[in-house]
Amino acid sequence: MSDRPCPLGGPSARLREELRGRLEASGLAGAVSARREKSLLRYRMFADRDPRVLLGLEPEGEWTPAELLRLMAEKCGVSADPGCATGRETIDPDRTLAALDRFADRLGRAAERREPVLFGTGHPGNLLPFYRGLAAALSAAGCPVLTPVRRGHIDLPTRFGVRPHHVGHTGRVAVVRSGPGGTGGTRGPESPGGGGGEVHTHSPLPVRAVLDAAAGTGGLLPELVVGDHGWVCGAGQLGLDAVGLADADDPAVFVAEEEGRVLVAVPLDDGVRAPYYRPLTRYVLNRACLSR
Repeated sequence: MSDRPCPLGGPSARLREELRGRLEASGLAGAVSARREKSLLRYRMFADRDPRVLLGLEPEGEWTPAELLRLMAEKCGVSADPGCATGRETIDPDRTLAALDRFADRLGRAAERREPVLFGTGHPGNLLPFYRGLAAALSAAGCPVLTPVRRGHIDLPTRFGVRPHHVGHTGRVAVVRSGPGGTGGTRGPESPGGGGGEVHTHSPLPVRAVLDAAAGTGGLLPELVVGDHGWVCGAGQLGLDAVGLADADDPAVFVAEEEGRVLVAVPLDDGVRAPYYRPLTRYVLNRACLSR
């Protein structure tokens, strides 16, 4: 990566400590918004192989709720005490920083090798600017940032029943939009309307549709997928290099990392306001030698 500006050794200890403080102050780590009750429920659902929390992963191990709790304590820093059943979850900021370093290092290797990369998010209202910044930097470094779109629609379950959706791109980041076509602004949770708003989804179907679209047109396939929820687990399950972000109540991403399907799972709150992720973008780009 000698053709790009790169601080020797990556971020300084001062910048790292500053980010650690920001993680806790913004609620990205430390005491986060995820509720213990919801986390424990999702661990039980995962143990029962409920597809709503598997995110496209087909686990190799049995993964009892007790084993999942131990894993999440190790990966995220949540309380390992099974008697702790209520209150806010905790994510260890040092674990977040360590995972961010590995995440950034993989992006740096992608830039060095000019690998084709696919970005996708199931959290467009919160995480889209974070991924857009990374996609722009990798594109500037010479990586093909892929934007294949499948024609037609994808049927996804919502709280209003199964509804048609389609995949689009915003700033070279794949997102799911409501309705069989059209465009629209960011919308929060799935809506029964068909106005084309970007929606929150856990489904692995969008990444499969995008990969099918790329393969069907004879285009490039990604050598790295960056995302969250079904984007990262779905890609990892298909054997692609995948790195992503995950909350304390999303055990599938951390199981996928433990079983070798996902390369890096970064533990953090994935539902805070979008501006709070800006320091993460700067840190990752600095560490990956992609700062401009």
